[in-house]
Amino acid sequence: MNKLVFASVFPNYISRMILLIIIGIITLHFTPKTMAQSAKEILYIGTYSQNDSKGIYVLDFDRTNLSATILQTVHDKQNPTFLALHPSGRYLYAAYREGNNPEDPNGTIVSYSIDQNSGHLSLINQASSAGASPCHISVDPTGQVVFVSHYQGGNLSTFKVADSGAISEPVSVIQHEGSSVHPNQTKPHMHSMIPSSDGKWVYASDLGIDQILKYEVNLKNASVQKDPEIFPVKAGSGPRHFVIHPELPYAYSVEELSNTVGIYTVDPKNGDLLLLDRIEMLSPEIQTDYNAAADIHLSVDGKWLYASNRGQDNLAIYQVDQETGLLKIQGHVPTGGQHPRNFKMDKKGELLLVANMESDNIVIFRIQDQTGIPLPTGKSISIPRAVFIEQLFLK
Repeated sequence: MNKLVFASVFPNYISRMILLIIIGIITLHFTPKTMAQSAKEILYIGTYSQNDSKGIYVLDFDRTNLSATILQTVHDKQNPTFLALHPSGRYLYAAYREGNNPEDPNGTIVSYSIDQNSGHLSLINQASSAGASPCHISVDPTGQVVFVSHYQGGNLSTFKVADSGAISEPVSVIQHEGSSVHPNQTKPHMHSMIPSSDGKWVYASDLGIDQILKYEVNLKNASVQKDPEIFPVKAGSGPRHFVIHPELPYAYSVEELSNTVGIYTVDPKNGDLLLLDRIEMLSPEIQTDYNAAADIHLSVDGKWLYASNRGQDNLAIYQVDQETGLLKIQGHVPTGGQHPRNFKMDKKGELLLVANMESDNIVIFRIQDQTGIPLPTGKSISIPRAVFIEQLFLK
């Protein structure tokens, strides 16, 4: 009797133990990935208010199918072309080119709170940008300062961020002066402000006067000092956007008018720049009458650098030497549309999304691990006059 009971129970016990072990292995190996895939992924798209664009698009992005669903559109003013996420992921800042009224030459900066479940935006407050045609907005890594660049105004402005995410009235407003040799350089054209990783400095690229200016940042009152260190670039090059390597003491400037990339060392003590080299962006195999470099980004691991060109409508891909910071061209990839104004490097390092403004589409690429080359997925998202892409993962 006891033998029969033992014989019937023991196999069930062994089966249960094996099942529990299998479940444990599956949980150990696959739960983090599954959780990462199930996290809600939101894309915020800035646009020009043309071609029936509805302003800022809030998209629910499906990473598995590489598709997107529109959750919300926000159109408080005309032309919300550039966006910036707060480091906390709780606030979004938008640079609208429209001012307080049609006669106001300045733009407007609008702060939004982000619903942490849906990704929806709700208005917090707004302030004058204190300059004409704001074309770039960024937030310092500590989340205390918003920086704004004005293309037509040729000036920069800063704003204090409150605990609620609201922005103050402009704190610093600094007007640049001068010109350079290109027909598009008859006056200053501020194009971007990129803060250092510690928030001590911000690098202002002025296309109109061929200068990168390093401003010291006062995080407490959200101001910048009025006597920056000035780093001139080659006349007629037109520095537009700037990116700092996440680990190495190097930085890269995309130069719109000369279609080149400037390579700099960054002094870790004082943030000063020293030009190492400049490298061509254009493919010799494509002939176009018009070319204008636009955006520049590093891969998440810092091994690859990408820069977009309007005209050839492609991405230049470079390998970053991890010792010298110098670049080696890997090739050019068509962006799958016209006028790639900006593009987004996926925070997971898997995808690259390009906003092709004149073809009203965002084209999705998958990045090869070994070569850094973005491969077309055949997937795209239709958004009228798409200019800028921001990405947020909700927990």
